[in-house]
Amino acid sequence: MDTVPADVKAMMEQVKVLVVDDEYYTRKVIRTLLLAMGCTRIYEANDGMTGLQAISDIEPDVVLLDWEMPRIDGPEFVQRVRSPATFPLPNVPIIMLTGHGERSRVLEAVRLGVHEFLLKPVSSSSLQGRIVSVLTKPRAMVKRGDYYGPEPRKLASYKPEADSYALQQPETPRPDAGFRKPDVTRAVDQSPAHMIFVN
Repeated sequence: MDTVPADVKAMMEQVKVLVVDDEYYTRKVIRTLLLAMGCTRIYEANDGMTGLQAISDIEPDVVLLDWEMPRIDGPEFVQRVRSPATFPLPNVPIIMLTGHGERSRVLEAVRLGVHEFLLKPVSSSSLQGRIVSVLTKPRAMVKRGDYYGPEPRKLASYKPEADSYALQQPETPRPDAGFRKPDVTRAVDQSPAHMIFVN
């Protein structure tokens, strides 16, 4: 791992991280990565139920969560945490760590209210970047219908058929007309799209 900047290391020394994963080896690898970043306040839970209790007990600054676990899996865990009427700390940042990067899982994670989504095996730079991001650039928590979670990121989108390389053909000038600049039109779709980063 590259040298951790002093300001990041100082922040990581204060951060409480809860790792919720049923695989001992995975927890050990994540702990090693966190220690290399300067994080020393690391807590572990080997299943979802223990993880839920740990959030209440230690009030972590960030939760690193596995998708597939026995009994309470990652999606159910997130649903329980993102229940402000019944869970004591529904705003805790959650970073989902999984070996499954299918688009459907990413969308499901976003729909449930995770802050970030990372693929295993995770790199130290990706993990550090996501932790720093959720702590230094917190997104407001919002409730919209059944959704409770971080405000989705907005990204201006465009229609592929109207991108800047697909310019309209200029009109053929009539012989009696003077020189006219061709009309070049770019359509831009201003509706927001939601984005989540996956490594």
